[in-house]
Amino acid sequence: MAEQVEIPPGRMSIPEFFAWVDRQPKGTYELVAGRPQVVAMAPPLLRHTRTKFATAMALHAAVRAAGLPCEVFTEGAGIQTDRDSLRVPDASVNCGILADNDTRTLPDPVVVVEVLSPSTEREDMVGKFRDYFRVPTIRHYLLLDPVARVVMHHARGEDGEVRTAILGSGVLRLDPPGFAVQVEALFAA
Repeated sequence: MAEQVEIPPGRMSIPEFFAWVDRQPKGTYELVAGRPQVVAMAPPLLRHTRTKFATAMALHAAVRAAGLPCEVFTEGAGIQTDRDSLRVPDASVNCGILADNDTRTLPDPVVVVEVLSPSTEREDMVGKFRDYFRVPTIRHYLLLDPVARVVMHHARGEDGEVRTAILGSGVLRLDPPGFAVQVEALFAA
C-alpha cells in the first residue's frame, strides 16, 4: 500500500518545498503558487512512459546533430516558473548555462514537454501553459498526445506572442535554439 502524503497547510517557499520533498515518499511533487502538489499517485500507462523516453531520445539526437550547447533532461529536472512555483515537465531542453549537478532546477530552459494523460490533461493544457510561459527563456511548450500521435507546439515569438501548431508528421522546428526533430520520432513505435 502506498504511503499517504500529508500536504502541509499554508504557503511555502521553494527552499521550504525542497526540504519538505526530501521527507516525502518517492514520487513527483510540484509547487504551485506556494502550495505543494502531488503530481501522480499511480504508475502511468506504458504508452506514456515510452513516449517520454522516445521524446527525450529524439530531442537529444537533434540537439547533438545541431551541435548546440544544450542538454536534454527527462522528468525530475525542475523549472521555477515564478518565485513560489516549481513545475517538473516530462522532458526539457536547457541551453546556455550548464545546469549544476547539485541543484534541482534548470537555469535556462528553452523547450518543455508534457505528455498528455487523462489525469493531467487539463492542468497540462491550462495551468502549465500559463506557468511555463512566465519563464522568459522558454520559447517552446510541446504537448504530446500519445494516443492521437500529435504534438501541439506552442511557440513564443520575438514579439512575445504565442502561436500554436498541431502536427502529426513532418519536421518540428525549434528555433531558437536552432534544431529540428521529426514529429514521428517523438512517439514510441
